[in-house]
Amino acid sequence: MTLNASTTTWECFVSDPNAGYDVVILGGGSGGYACALRAAQLDLNVAIIEKDKVGGTCLHRGCIPTKALLHAAEVADSAREAEQFGIKTEVVSVDMAGVNSYKDGIVAKMYKGLQGLIKAAKVTYIEGTGKLVGPNTIEVDGKPITGRHIVLATGSYSKSLPGIEVDGERVITSEHALNLDRVPASAIVLGGGVIGAEFASAWKSLGVDVTIVEALPRLIAAEDPDSSKMLERAFRKRGIAFKTGKPFESVKTTDDGVSVTIAGGETIEAELLLVAVGRGPVTQGLGYDEQGITMERGFVMTDEYCRTNLPNVYAVGDIRPAIQLAHRGFGEGILVAEHIAGLDPKPIDEDGIPRVTYTEPQVASVGLTQEKAVEKYGKDVVVSYNYNLGGNGKSNIIKTQGFVKLVAVKDGPVVGIHMVGANMGEQIGEAQLIYNWEAFPADVAQLIHMHPTQNEALGEAHLALAGKPLHAHA
Repeated sequence: MTLNASTTTWECFVSDPNAGYDVVILGGGSGGYACALRAAQLDLNVAIIEKDKVGGTCLHRGCIPTKALLHAAEVADSAREAEQFGIKTEVVSVDMAGVNSYKDGIVAKMYKGLQGLIKAAKVTYIEGTGKLVGPNTIEVDGKPITGRHIVLATGSYSKSLPGIEVDGERVITSEHALNLDRVPASAIVLGGGVIGAEFASAWKSLGVDVTIVEALPRLIAAEDPDSSKMLERAFRKRGIAFKTGKPFESVKTTDDGVSVTIAGGETIEAELLLVAVGRGPVTQGLGYDEQGITMERGFVMTDEYCRTNLPNVYAVGDIRPAIQLAHRGFGEGILVAEHIAGLDPKPIDEDGIPRVTYTEPQVASVGLTQEKAVEKYGKDVVVSYNYNLGGNGKSNIIKTQGFVKLVAVKDGPVVGIHMVGANMGEQIGEAQLIYNWEAFPADVAQLIHMHPTQNEALGEAHLALAGKPLHAHA
């Protein structure tokens, strides 16, 4: 495998494809390349097959570019609102060419770094379209690549709904939205989950008139209801319109953009419609069904070690049912590599995977919502505490509102942590340790948290739940 530095494209080779590998990975996204790197560290002979670019959706069309866009939007807000801090500034205009250059530069830098990691690990990189043709064989453009173990990591795609024709101009997906050469005057966002809420937040900061349409009763419905309420309150204050409990009915293009009809016959018009109704697994036509892999709704079914029903065939990332997050794919890729190498790794607790929605304000969580905790443990033994960021010095300094909510078992561990506020996603590291190490409120309460930081809010919440509140009421 070599890298042509002048074009940043891969010149790929397989020295002897019939010789076989210890591990053959189909898909070079988060789960696939993490598995490849970890397997190589464990002295396994690894090949990774990718039809596009290593890094997958997360690096090129998802996590990284969207967060760069959100940061640019945050800068616009900071400039627009600086006078409240005694600094007079103004936003003259938004230069989308400049925003895209900044965003694309970050992606290019990280892509080059990832290519270097793959090369240094001596992972054989095979560029092409792969298909599972046997329990230990992936066919790439007509050539068989064999491995003692096969890892399926083919990722996900942006879903749509019946009656919607995505044209890439008036009706777009998140991939199109990341490459807009202008700031639209108005936009309808179909879907109030993570992707829809993040784009709505970024676009509003850049000057777009945004309306979210969500069929479910609340925004970010997978999160704790208190988090949804806080985000909805913040969006109202920011002027982001949203219509919840309103399923989509139809869309048609107009002279000026699109006209969307929702339940009840109401129509909404805007320049663009962003379809953000979730992501589906990329599994169709890849030979999974033909080889007898157990599937449900297009997803590959596995056990807790990511093993399919076929011997030595694993699946990781978005093609497995459950929350679709890049870091979940990372973790599963590492788990599979270590399992193949015989290290007996511990299965991943899905509830222990941290989640962040990078809106303004941010929504961060790990563990169970209060509803899920009651369902699992019973109403009588579940306790909760909501610490308002109004009592946190740093949150007052940066003028953010929100909370840290703890959900715990009475006389037991903390089983859920839910946070809303500017920058609160940066607190998820300690939160996931608290959950995954099954800490009791008193365990965390005795830790000293740095002052003044937003991180103190986690400590204050645990102090209160442990029965010794400091800057809060019990």
